[in-house]
Amino acid sequence: MAFEKMIKNAFEESENDCRFGDTLEEVIEIQEYIKNARKIYVPNKNGIKVEVLNQVLKEYNLHAAKILQINTNTADTSRIPALAKAYMALDQSDADLIIARGRLGIPGSGSLLIFIDNKGRILTCGTSPSHAIHQKSIEDAVYKEACEALEKIGFEKRD
Repeated sequence: MAFEKMIKNAFEESENDCRFGDTLEEVIEIQEYIKNARKIYVPNKNGIKVEVLNQVLKEYNLHAAKILQINTNTADTSRIPALAKAYMALDQSDADLIIARGRLGIPGSGSLLIFIDNKGRILTCGTSPSHAIHQKSIEDAVYKEACEALEKIGFEKRD
């Protein structure tokens, strides 16, 4: 089933009160979308997150991401800063896939690393508690969140 058709079918199931949860076919469609993404961008002011994300993407046999150097400071004024960063990147690029990381919600709420498609739809995500709680380096936190996001939709590291 094609990605767009799968999404349409799921919406129709919900409208008709006959949606009973995700299917394996839907998860596979998300995997295929991510596998086929060639233009992957990470909105970031420096390359630290991109380096870590590319390490993870390589471990899962996915295409490398590129930095999209944009100032995302204003995203911190939104209710979901990580999602706001993703949308900022989507509006300023021709991406197939955006991977953005930022605060989950209000200050102290932790971090969200989110994968969105070229229409701004959330594909998957990983989270971390507040840095004040986990005390990990940014590299370790991003690595864990990216692995969580991919494994959440059935990806496995290659041997």
